[in-house]
Amino acid sequence: MTDHSFPAQSALGRRWHSTTFRLIAVYAVIFSLSVMSLLAFIGCAVTGDMERETDVVMEWQLIYFDSMPHGELAAAIHRRLEHERMHANYYGLFSADGQLIAGDVLKLPPDLQADRHGMTLHHTLQVTGGEPAPVVRAMAERRHDGETLVLARDLTHILRIRETIINALIGGGVLCLVAGVVGGLALSVRQMRRLKAIRRVTLRIAQGDLGQRLPIGGRDEIDMLAHLVNHMLAEVERLMNEVKGACDGIAHDLRTPLAHVRTLLGHIAERSDALEDGALTTLVERARGETDALLDRFRAMLRISEIGTLQRRGGFAEVELQALVEEVAELYEPLAELRSLSFAVEAESVQAIHGDRALLFEAFSNLLDNAFKFTPAGGAVRMVLSRTPAGPLVEIVDNGPGIPLDERDAVLQRFYRGERTRHLAGSGLGLSIVSAVIRVHDFTMRIGNAEPGARVSIECWSRTLA
Repeated sequence: MTDHSFPAQSALGRRWHSTTFRLIAVYAVIFSLSVMSLLAFIGCAVTGDMERETDVVMEWQLIYFDSMPHGELAAAIHRRLEHERMHANYYGLFSADGQLIAGDVLKLPPDLQADRHGMTLHHTLQVTGGEPAPVVRAMAERRHDGETLVLARDLTHILRIRETIINALIGGGVLCLVAGVVGGLALSVRQMRRLKAIRRVTLRIAQGDLGQRLPIGGRDEIDMLAHLVNHMLAEVERLMNEVKGACDGIAHDLRTPLAHVRTLLGHIAERSDALEDGALTTLVERARGETDALLDRFRAMLRISEIGTLQRRGGFAEVELQALVEEVAELYEPLAELRSLSFAVEAESVQAIHGDRALLFEAFSNLLDNAFKFTPAGGAVRMVLSRTPAGPLVEIVDNGPGIPLDERDAVLQRFYRGERTRHLAGSGLGLSIVSAVIRVHDFTMRIGNAEPGARVSIECWSRTLA
């Protein structure tokens, strides 16, 4: 029987497997990378524009100083410094040998080229006053008399503006990211609720209740898919009902004539005894045996159909498995003695389960019947009821020919007979009935190897996740 179980996962793991949550995560990463790229671009753009504007101002200042006679340059620099209130500009006039002539720049910057090209100095410009030098944009030119004129402009206020812009962008970006993630998670929760509802319905459908339909009402892609699936389910249910009705009709219609044929064969057998014809008596007995086999098959087919309709769920109640197992074992003990089999029962006290006692009795009986049928004389059969952390476990173990790995799914199908057991009498429907009972209860049946023999395990707990 196919195991419909789902692996246990944490809440985060289950949420990560949702498409909405993965899209949110991808969106968050892309958004973060985009904001970082935007901040880098804005920083470079603002810095570049700031440097160009400052260079233009300093070039005009150099042009102004170039227009002055040589003897008036030092005095002009002093006047500029006397009127400087915000200390936004720094000046330095140096002789050809690097000695300071005028200004508040104490030393000629070693990396600054005297080619009227701007250069940003980060706290390295030495100025008067003993205070740490700010970040400045500096420019120098060599005059015709060999002296070097250095101009520097304080960038502190411009850098503050840039920092304010970037901080505002970071704050706004974080706020938008948080709002987007929270909104996406809210949508993810809504979608997960819808998907959980769809999963519950699909599990019911997988268990055989084809009358169920997927919930709709979202007006999105999931809703469109649900409409398509519901339409498909309606067609599948109609076709299955037609096939089931035809099969049940055939079984019902043929079972009555076969019963009449069996009765007629009984009358013929009585007449043949009077004729004392041994050959005729043998043929009649064979015909009666074949008729009985056909009737058994029809009864089994109708029983599987009845179980598969799930109409017996209304009779579910608390079932004491220990008492049920002991009762089934007691029924089969005389058969074990008759067939010279060693039959052992091990039944632990386990918690009660919710199920149909009559159906479970029938399933366990069929499993024991198969074990007794395929175990040779002198063999051993065990029926074990044990307690596990998940719930009660019932095992039927024999040392017969066993079931090959490639036939363990096929033996659950109707009328299938394995190659090793084809010579034994049977209809091939016993395990099909067991499989139908297990599906009704949402249990799990596993067929394994007892080395030698077969081990059939029934996990008596629901595999459906809420």
